[in-house]
Amino acid sequence: MQREVIVRFAPSPTGYLHIGGARTAIFNWLFAQKTCGKMILRIEDTDAERSTQESIQGIIDSLKWLGITWDEDPYFQSQFINEHLAAARKLLESGNAYKCFCTKDELDRKRQAALKRKSDLRYDGTCRNLTLEAVAEKEEAGIPYTIRMKVPRGEGSVRFEDIVYKTIEYKYEDIEDFVIVRSNGQPLYLLSNAVDDIRDRITHVIRGQDGLSNAHRQILIYRALGAPVPQFAHMSLTLDPQKAKISKRKHGELVAVHFYREHGFLPWAFVNFLVLLGWATPESREIFSREELIEAFSLQGINRANSIFDVRKDDPKYFTDPKAISINAHYLRTLPIEEIEPYVRVEMEKAGIWDPEYENTKHSWFLDTIELIRGRFHVTTDFGSRGRAYFSDDFPIEPRALKKNILKHPELKKWLPMLADRLQALESFSVTETENVIREMAAEFGVKPGVLINGIRTLVTGQLAGPGMFDVLIAIGQHRVVKRLRRAPALFDKL
Repeated sequence: MQREVIVRFAPSPTGYLHIGGARTAIFNWLFAQKTCGKMILRIEDTDAERSTQESIQGIIDSLKWLGITWDEDPYFQSQFINEHLAAARKLLESGNAYKCFCTKDELDRKRQAALKRKSDLRYDGTCRNLTLEAVAEKEEAGIPYTIRMKVPRGEGSVRFEDIVYKTIEYKYEDIEDFVIVRSNGQPLYLLSNAVDDIRDRITHVIRGQDGLSNAHRQILIYRALGAPVPQFAHMSLTLDPQKAKISKRKHGELVAVHFYREHGFLPWAFVNFLVLLGWATPESREIFSREELIEAFSLQGINRANSIFDVRKDDPKYFTDPKAISINAHYLRTLPIEEIEPYVRVEMEKAGIWDPEYENTKHSWFLDTIELIRGRFHVTTDFGSRGRAYFSDDFPIEPRALKKNILKHPELKKWLPMLADRLQALESFSVTETENVIREMAAEFGVKPGVLINGIRTLVTGQLAGPGMFDVLIAIGQHRVVKRLRRAPALFDKL
C-alpha cells in the first residue's frame, strides 16, 4: 500500500527567510498539494545561541505572505531533544554507534600528522573497538566523550536514487565514523534531522543541493534505526551573476523575502518567479495561476543546472532581478482590480496619501484610477511614488519632463493659466470637452497640440509620460487640474 506523501520544510531560525529557503518551502508545498499529501513546518531551533524568536516569527510571517500553508502546528526541534538522545542510546545498544573519548587536542594532533603524511584526514577509529571494560574505565574517570556512528567497513556502499541527481553512491571505505552527539550531550543536526524525519513519517526530503553531502550519512542512521528511507530530491543552487552562492552574509536583505514584500511585490508573483529558479516545464512556460502551477509541478522538472538570481545592488531602475520585476508587473497589470486594491492601499498609507474617503468611492473613481495608471507600473510601491499625483497635490516633477516639456516652451507660462480658466468654465469636465478645449487653444496659438498636452502632463502629474492625457485629466479632477495649471508662472519664476 502506497504511503501518504509527507514532506517538511525545516528552516533554522537564525535570521530572515531568504529566497533559497523560500524556494525550498514552495517546492515542498507544491509537491504536497500535487499529491494531496501533507507538509510539516519544522523549526530547527537547536542552535540556542543563534536562534531567536524574532527570526521564528519572521519566517512564519514570510511563509504566510507567500501563501505557503502547512498541516498541523509548527514543530520545534528543541522539543524533541530527549527523543534524539534516546535514538543515540539505541544506536549504542545495537552496536551501530560507539563512545569516542578522543579529545579535541588529540584529534587536532592526528589531523596535523595526517596532513604531514598527506594521508587520509578522517577519524582513524581509535575508540571504535574499545572493550566494554575500557569504556567503563574511561567513563569512571570522567573523561568526556562524543558518540560516533559505526560505519560498516569492508566492501559495500550507501547507494540511493536522487530524483534530481539520479544514482548517488558512497563506498563505506570513504565514509568517516561521524559524530552524532557532542561531548556536551548535544545531538548534532545529522541525528536530530533523521530522527525527526522518522517520527514525522517523512516520505520525501526535498531540499537544497548542499544537503546532498549529508544524505548518505542520514541514510545510515535511518537504516540503523530500522526506519524506511525517504526519497530524496536535491535542488540545484541559486547563484548570483558572479556565480557565487546566494547568501545572507554577502547579499544582505536583497535576498530576504520581507525585502520584496516591502518593495511592492505581489505574493503570488514572487512565488511564480521563485519557482522558476531551478524548475521548468517542457514548454518553458513562465506564468501560472495557483491551480495551474500545482497541476504542472513535478519533481522531475527540477533542473540540475544552477539558477541565477540577478542581484542588482546599484541599479536604480530594477534594484533586483529583471525577470522578477517583469513577472510582478504582469500580475500587477492583469489581475482583477479588486485583488490588487488592498496592496495599493497599503502603499498609499505608507506614502501618507491614503484618504479614508476613498472607501466611499472604491468601486468608482478610486478603482478606475488604479486601472488607468497600473499599465506602466512594475511594483505596488509605484502607486505611492509614480502615481502620487493622482492622489495628492504634493508630488515631485521629473527633471527630464521639466527640461523637455516646460523649459523649451517659455510661452507656457502664460498659456497654461489661460487654459486653466477655460477648463474651469466647462460645465461638463469630460474627455471630449477637455480635448476640444486643448486642441482649440493649440490652434489659436499656432502650435501643435502636443506642446500643450506635454506641458499639461508635466504640471499636472510631474511626469514625462503616462496614460492618455485626457483620461488623466478626468482621473485627477477638474478642481485639481485647474489649480495645478495655475502654478505655471510660479514654476517658471523659480527656474
